[in-house]
Amino acid sequence: MFFTDVIMLIMTAAFMAAVYFFVFCYRRASWPKSVVKTLSVLLLAIAGWLGGAAWLLIAALCLSALGDYLLSRDQDRLFLAGVGAFAAAHIAYVFLFFTTSGAGGYQLSAMDWKIIAGLMGFGLIMMTLLYKHAGDLRIAVCLYVPIILAMGVSALMIPGGYLGVVIAAFLFMVSDSVLAAEMFLLRENHPLRRITPFVVWSTYWLAQVGFLLGYPVGL
Repeated sequence: MFFTDVIMLIMTAAFMAAVYFFVFCYRRASWPKSVVKTLSVLLLAIAGWLGGAAWLLIAALCLSALGDYLLSRDQDRLFLAGVGAFAAAHIAYVFLFFTTSGAGGYQLSAMDWKIIAGLMGFGLIMMTLLYKHAGDLRIAVCLYVPIILAMGVSALMIPGGYLGVVIAAFLFMVSDSVLAAEMFLLRENHPLRRITPFVVWSTYWLAQVGFLLGYPVGL
């Protein structure tokens, strides 16, 4: 029974994500858009809860769903709250990764260190650009950068067998980076804005379902 319930919830979440991708992600704020976007991740959290997933994973998915709702309303007064919800979700993921069995004794390889160095360099460039172009929000968005980087680096420290989680972490970083570029760096009529909503949503939702499926959930 639980198996069927979990599978149905994940499939429904995937359907919602597809609807959002094809119908809503490039449109202005609306209540149907907010409902579909929020449910596409909240249902993953419920699936994780029914499947016995780690509470940190469930918390991260719930916080992400809250962030989705707040940002989907496209209101300035809710923007920082949405950013805060996603920052808290990333922190929950960091703790989840660090508390994964074997993570504490994992030895980073030379390639891992090169990836980390590349991430640090990319983060520094993004913080510099965002500080110049994010206006009154520069402090908040610049503080968000090291949090998302911490999530990516901590994913690298998970022992073997969690490749899907590592891939999901990097998809999440891609999503956040493209969203930041769309919001603060690309001019209003830039041709890339035609595809950025699709890139942001697809990489983001695949990251979330990747986290859920990458950890044992009682299936």
